[in-house]
Amino acid sequence: MQSAGASISSAPGFRFALVVSTYHGEVTGRLKAGALAALAEAGVTLDDVLIVGVPGAFEIPMAARHAAESGRYDAIVCLGCLIQGATPHFEHIASAVAHGLMDAAGATGIPMAFGVLTTRSLEEALERSQDGPSNKGWEAASAAMEMARVVAQLTAPE
Repeated sequence: MQSAGASISSAPGFRFALVVSTYHGEVTGRLKAGALAALAEAGVTLDDVLIVGVPGAFEIPMAARHAAESGRYDAIVCLGCLIQGATPHFEHIASAVAHGLMDAAGATGIPMAFGVLTTRSLEEALERSQDGPSNKGWEAASAAMEMARVVAQLTAPE
């Protein structure tokens, strides 16, 4: 079993969609860079990656579901950033995004990796989006690649 931040194995030939919230762009841009770095390290070319920007985290599940329903992608990497404020809005959005992605993955059979930060502060979000394998975008892309391989193995003809 690989630990978080461990080197990832090869994934050429698989296709991925990255659905990235543009809200908190300083953070989500770093998550996207981490995800792309992980994919590149695994041999995935940019020709096999679609990057889709959405306005905020709440919109991620709908875009991810459409990408999955297209049949063109083996897994979807979902990246966003929610920072807790003084109202319950944070909890509602975080829950809606998590449930929306689980519902979409279950309905389509396409893995969707949850790379949506839910932090108490911008500083925490920036810490989780630093360069390298501890970047949560990197980790989400690694999970998406692993799940793409798992699904391919489980659905391959005998």
